[in-house]
Amino acid sequence: MSAAPPPPPSPPPRGPAPADAPAAGERDTAPGSGDTGTGGALRAGSVLGPGGVRRTDGAAARGGGPRRSPVARRLAWVCAALAALALAALLSLALGSRPIAPGTAWDALLHGGPGNDAEVIRTLRVPRTLIGLMVGAALALAGAVMQGLTRNPIAEPGLLGIGQGAALGVVLAIAFAGVHTLSGYVWFAFAGAGTASVAVYAIAARGRGGATPVKLALAGAALNALLASVVAAVLTTRSATLDEYRFWQVGSLSGRYMDVAEQVWPFLLAGLALVAYVARGLDALALGDDLAKGLGQNIAAVRIVGGLGATVLTGAGVAAAGPLAFVGLAVPHLARALVGSDHRWLLPMSALLGPVLLLVSDIVGRLVFPPGEVPAGVTTALIGVPFLIALVRRKAVAA
Repeated sequence: MSAAPPPPPSPPPRGPAPADAPAAGERDTAPGSGDTGTGGALRAGSVLGPGGVRRTDGAAARGGGPRRSPVARRLAWVCAALAALALAALLSLALGSRPIAPGTAWDALLHGGPGNDAEVIRTLRVPRTLIGLMVGAALALAGAVMQGLTRNPIAEPGLLGIGQGAALGVVLAIAFAGVHTLSGYVWFAFAGAGTASVAVYAIAARGRGGATPVKLALAGAALNALLASVVAAVLTTRSATLDEYRFWQVGSLSGRYMDVAEQVWPFLLAGLALVAYVARGLDALALGDDLAKGLGQNIAAVRIVGGLGATVLTGAGVAAAGPLAFVGLAVPHLARALVGSDHRWLLPMSALLGPVLLLVSDIVGRLVFPPGEVPAGVTTALIGVPFLIALVRRKAVAA
């Protein structure tokens, strides 16, 4: 009977694993690999835990659970913005030269009733707050669209001459048409804004390459200078026009009544529909014209529809409250820092944060020097500048 074969030699003993070696069941991503968000690639330095759950190095070292998904984080910020907007609207109804308790303001809003407080709420503060909601959303949306169309982080509604066009329309209405009411300014301001935007696009579209972002910015700057000089020429020759125009030009929600809101809301709704339609196209434009074409986007149509939507929103907003500064520039950057650059999230977040900034600015202006008030166009810059500076210092402003 043959003897059993000897057992195979045992492998040589291993030394201790390096301290930086990943644990069993985990692996590091390749150095420099980025999280594309669509291809399933992991961020550099992330690891796969048991069951394929992705964790960052910090979470793995601490033994923490999986990170919150981007959708959940964005929904949380949207809910926070909704709460801030509701609070700002309630404070706008309650605070002013004559403070009213928030409970009284809420009761007057829902149930009406007699009394001076209820009358102030219904006739003065409800229209003012409603116009603040509409104008803030309009200017913030227009700014986000302009930054997407031009791929310019400092773009805002005045970039294409829309604000100066509206200003020229109001000046001509006062000086030559005998219009002296805010409700009358609306139509002339809107017509001036639309004419200016069409002129800018027509100038930029000529020549090789069509209406590129650089050509749009240059054409807008040139037309802005031209319109500003025409406005100055009219104002210097007509002192009465200057006295009336300067109160509109600074931008304010004071003295706005429900008839103004009734005239501008259809335009705001139309502009909102146009910019919502091009949200996906704006995401494609961020990749460059060539890649956008490769993804099947008609970039000329995106620019025309998006520019038309921004023009309608800006024209209606400026017509209702004047050329309010900084809302269209600062709010999209703040929204982008919270929810990212996807325009399907960026546009709704801008529409929520714009009214918050405008209403808070209006409230501060009412409370600084009672019984007088500082126009909202002044306080929007005073409040918005620190936010934008903080975002720049944190490198949260994306081009």
